[in-house]
Amino acid sequence: MLAQQRQQAILELVQRRGGVRVADLVREFGVSDMTIRRDLEVLSERGLVTKVHGGATTVGTASTEEPGFAAKSVRQRQEKEAIARRAAQLVRPGTAIAVSAGTTTWTLVHHLTDVPDLTVVTNSVQIADVFYRAARVDQTIVLTGGIRTPSDALVGPVAVNAIRSLNVDLLLLGVHGMSTRAGFTTPNLMEAETDRAMVGSARRLAVLADHTKWGTVGLSTIARLADADVLITDSGIGDDARKGLSEAVGELVIVDAGPTPADEGSR
Repeated sequence: MLAQQRQQAILELVQRRGGVRVADLVREFGVSDMTIRRDLEVLSERGLVTKVHGGATTVGTASTEEPGFAAKSVRQRQEKEAIARRAAQLVRPGTAIAVSAGTTTWTLVHHLTDVPDLTVVTNSVQIADVFYRAARVDQTIVLTGGIRTPSDALVGPVAVNAIRSLNVDLLLLGVHGMSTRAGFTTPNLMEAETDRAMVGSARRLAVLADHTKWGTVGLSTIARLADADVLITDSGIGDDARKGLSEAVGELVIVDAGPTPADEGSR
């Protein structure tokens, strides 16, 4: 089957079922995982489907979908760990950083508990708890108040006002999706406002996003691709995405991370 024929067949399946999974398409068409992901990228770039974690849905169905923390934490674990290890190298002792809520940033902070004299501002109870358990007296953890979202972020006017009064050296930002048109996005309007406040408070912005985030578009934009000083993603990112991102962001860092059986099972 030619690529165009396969893509048309995938589109028909999405329209009929409302959504498809990469693993199911691999079995159905007898091609590789990467081939299916490229097909979905092509369809997404043409505006025919919306990419989501591990598959695709009909256009418009995913912009307000917000998976919970537990559901997201089992996805792309190996990629998140590789991204986290690389992002930890950006953090220097004695600096003030902000860390947004999310499972990739939660993975990251496990690598930061030994950084001396660190000040951390976060809107995530989960992330704050990692530092509290480490119990280092030379680390200061600032947890914003706010309204809790399904992804365990604290958002809203209380969080925004707290963040706007602060200035940090570096923001480590996790995102729901990223695209050339929409930039870095989230499905939650209040979380987007809180994340924008974090972007405004930081001298440098580092975005942590695995390859499945490319082409996924949430309801609200946090920042443009060009606002990122550094974007760290994994080697599963497609060639077209690499080209677009390298032209837009300050520095594109790609880490090597292969899929694990656990990741495949969650897609």
